[in-house]
Amino acid sequence: MTRSHHSFSEDFSEEERRGLYRAIYERRDVRSQFLPDPIPSDVLGRLLEAAHHAPSVGFMQPWDFLVIDSIEVRRRVLENFEHENTRAADNYDGERRSSYLALKLQGILDSPLNICITCDRSRGGPTVLGRNTIVETDLFSTCLAVQNLWLAARAEGIGVGWVSILDQQRLAQVLELPESVYPLAYLCVGYVSEFLEQPELEARGWRSRLPLQQLVHHNGWQQTLDAEHPLAEWLSERSSGISSRDT
Repeated sequence: MTRSHHSFSEDFSEEERRGLYRAIYERRDVRSQFLPDPIPSDVLGRLLEAAHHAPSVGFMQPWDFLVIDSIEVRRRVLENFEHENTRAADNYDGERRSSYLALKLQGILDSPLNICITCDRSRGGPTVLGRNTIVETDLFSTCLAVQNLWLAARAEGIGVGWVSILDQQRLAQVLELPESVYPLAYLCVGYVSEFLEQPELEARGWRSRLPLQQLVHHNGWQQTLDAEHPLAEWLSERSSGISSRDT
């Protein structure tokens, strides 16, 4: 006899489900709200363990975690950022350029800790199960480790900011990485004074969140859901302001 999945003892409780979704909705890319308080070793260990439990192609687990508290190393990374940020500003003109330069896009020295999550592209040898056709799946897997750490950090009351405006080759040199190891995510990590109600770029008017209803297709690109489809009704309610966090 087949049991309903709702009867399984492994099911999450309503409180546990709400906690998971809360972490997802309230996760922020933190740049400006860091406190100097150190992260206890047991908390940091839990974050790294959560990251290490991400799924990976062929179970290759391509990630490593560089825990960086050296001010000297972080200053060299900050120099990298400042150089690349100046170059990035040249992509914009006029008021948009001024708005860009007014954004704070890193917390390298403000946070008490930096973590670089790397991807060892040689791990598992020349043949990794599931990676034959899409070789970038090792990078995708490492991104899942980043997300695991980010959500676990939010549940612990810890902010994370991903610094993406870096020259990766120069970063690899600063961190003395082997040739096969790619510095995928440079993260600023620490307790924060607050988690913003909205993502900072949204609050500052840089971009707004796209409506989910515009992004869901049915059986092919740009084929919309029929009005009778159960998901269409849910999406319509969502776009009318009914939050999934209230259901």
